[in-house]
Amino acid sequence: KAALIGEEGNGKSTLMKLIYDEGMVEDYIEFSGDIIRNGSVQGYLKQELDSGDKEMSVYEFMEQEPAFYDMDAKELAGLAGKLGLSVELLYSDQRVGTLSGGEKVKLQIIRILCRRPDVLLLDEPSNDIDLETLEWLERFVNQWEGAVLFISHDETFLERTANRIIHLEMLKKKREPRHTISNTGYTEYIEMRGHQLEKQEQLARKERSEYRAQQERFRRIQQKVEHQQNIITRQDPHGGKLLKKKMKAVKSMEHRFEKDAADMTDMPETEEAIRFRFHGAHGIPQGKMVLEMKGEKLTAGGRLLSENIDFQVRGPQKVCIIGKNGVGKTTMLKRIAGLLLGREDIRAAYMPQDYKDRMDFDSTPAAFLMKTGDREEQTKIRTFLGSLKYTAEEMEHPIRELSGGQRAKLFLLGISMHGANVLILDEPTRNFSPLSNPVIRRMLKEFNGAVISVSHDRKYISEVCDTVYELTAEGCRKIEWN
Repeated sequence: KAALIGEEGNGKSTLMKLIYDEGMVEDYIEFSGDIIRNGSVQGYLKQELDSGDKEMSVYEFMEQEPAFYDMDAKELAGLAGKLGLSVELLYSDQRVGTLSGGEKVKLQIIRILCRRPDVLLLDEPSNDIDLETLEWLERFVNQWEGAVLFISHDETFLERTANRIIHLEMLKKKREPRHTISNTGYTEYIEMRGHQLEKQEQLARKERSEYRAQQERFRRIQQKVEHQQNIITRQDPHGGKLLKKKMKAVKSMEHRFEKDAADMTDMPETEEAIRFRFHGAHGIPQGKMVLEMKGEKLTAGGRLLSENIDFQVRGPQKVCIIGKNGVGKTTMLKRIAGLLLGREDIRAAYMPQDYKDRMDFDSTPAAFLMKTGDREEQTKIRTFLGSLKYTAEEMEHPIRELSGGQRAKLFLLGISMHGANVLILDEPTRNFSPLSNPVIRRMLKEFNGAVISVSHDRKYISEVCDTVYELTAEGCRKIEWN
C-alpha cells in the first residue's frame, strides 16, 4: 500500500500514468530507465473523469472495459454489492456526470475490477467523496490482496492505509529533484523525517560554528605572519626564509579549510509550501450575528435538495458543513456567499470548489492579485508569491498552466492580502499536499474572523472547526464531532 506524496506540480500523477501506460504522457515528458511490470495486470483510476466519460450512460461507460463482458450477472451483482451499488445501475441509462462523487469512484473501481488486476493505481481516490465513502475506501484499500500505489491529500486516509511512502520533492527553486522511499506508515515517515532533518540541522550548525572558530584562528596566524614579513629586513635573510616557510604552511592550511568547508554537512533543504498568515481586517466581535438562515430550501435544476434549513454563525466561529454527496453542500455555500459578499458591515471572501468561478485562468498570478498596479504593490506581490515557492517564470505563467495546489495557494494569498474577516471556503484543503495541509489548518485556526466551510477532511474538521452542521434532505442540524 504505497502512497506517492509531494507538492503539486512535482509529477506524481505523471509518474503514475507513466507506470500504467507510457503513451499517456509521451507527448509532454521525456523519461529514461526501465518500467518493469513483471506481467502484472494493472487497474488505473483517473484523478478526474474526462468530459466524454461524464456524458456517457453508466452502461456505455462500463462497456469501455472489454472484460466487463467476461463477468456473469452473479459476479457483477456480488461486486456491486460489496461496493454498495445496485447491479441495475451498471446497466442503466443514467448519465455518469449525474452520479455523486462517491458513486463515480465506486463505478470506476468496479470497471477496473472486471479485468481482475493484481495492482491498483489510484490517483486521488479520496477527492470529492463524503465521509461515509472515505471510510469505505479505507477498508477497500486495506483489504485488497494485491499491491496498491495511490496519491492522496487526505492525511487520515494516508495514516490508516499506507505502509510505504514515496516522497517526490523539487529543491533549489525547483531545479533539483529528490525522492525518498520509506517502508513505513505515513505517521512514522513524518516523525522520522522530522528527526532526521533536526539532526542534520544540528550537525550542520555545529560544523559551521567550528569552521568559523577555525577561520578566526587562521586569520590571527595569517595576520601575525604578514606583520612579521613586513618588518623583516634584507639584513636578516635567514628570518626571511623562515617566514616564507611559515607563509607556505599558512596557505596550505587555507586550502585545507576550503576543502573542509566543501565537505561540510548541508543545511537540510525541504520543500515547504506555505509561509504566510491570515489576518482578518478587524476580526469579528464575539456577539455579532454574521449569518442566520431560517426555513431555507435548496434546489438545483428544479430538484429539491434540502428544506427547513436553520443555520447561524455568530462571532469568529469556525463552522464546517458536512453531509453525503449530492445533498447540496456546495449549493448551500453558494447561497451563503450570495448573502454575505455584498454586505458592508463585514468583509467576506469566497473560495469555491471550482476556482474558475472566481478566477480568470488566462490571467497571471501577479495580475490576479493586483489591485492598484503601483510599484510598491508589485514588489509586495512578488515577495508573497516567492514565499509560496513560485518561481519568477511561474509568476508570469497563465493560471491555467498551474497545478490545483498552486491555484489554491494563490486564492488563499489573495484572501489574506485583502483583509477579509469572513471566509467562505468550499473544500479548502482538497488541493494541498498532506505536508502543506497542517500549515493551512494552523493558519485558519489562528484566523481572527469567521470561517464557514464545507469539508470532508477529518483533520481539518477536528483541528479547525468549533461547530459542525450536518446537511440532509430534511434540513441542517448541529452535531457533536469527535
